[in-house]
Amino acid sequence: MKHTEQRPYADPEAAARKLVELAASITPVQDGRIYIERINAPFLFNLKASGPEFGAGLRYAIEQGWLELHESGTFVRLMAPSKGLLPRQ
Repeated sequence: MKHTEQRPYADPEAAARKLVELAASITPVQDGRIYIERINAPFLFNLKASGPEFGAGLRYAIEQGWLELHESGTFVRLMAPSKGLLPRQ
């Protein structure tokens, strides 16, 4: 008997891909900057993900070179698409 349901963003790669998708749908304010809360809020509240899933997804996206986090932590920048970002088949 299964007591908990599978969380779709428990895998950091899946969370990172969703964060990049959210970032791509937002118009940057200047120099390609996107306020972190513009991807944080939909991820946490609309998609019902957790804070640790957001953090793990953000770290994964940064490590893969998909997103760049500003030193202040208030902005992200969507980096140029790479081969690793292509949809999984």
